[in-house]
Amino acid sequence: MDDPVCPVCGRNIPPQARQSLHHLTPKLKGGKGGPTVRLHQICHNEIHATLTEAELARDFNTPEALRTHPRLAKFIAWVSKRPNDFHSKTPGRRRKR
Repeated sequence: MDDPVCPVCGRNIPPQARQSLHHLTPKLKGGKGGPTVRLHQICHNEIHATLTEAELARDFNTPEALRTHPRLAKFIAWVSKRPNDFHSKTPGRRRKR
């Protein structure tokens, strides 16, 4: 079976990679039970370090929209050069919910 592909960075997600499900619309903003996507944990962390729940719900509720955000686009360019199971701590504080 092929590994799933992270819809944010486009890299495969091997079984040993840290990974999680991301609610495209945050649960706090009405996304409970809504669509989710499997992401590398590092990609998920970067999304939540970059965007507030309100921004995610309003403007960045698809993988395509997430890839257009300037900070996330820069992150994707950087992480795409790393191994598929790469993980590191996300620098900086998380944004307020």
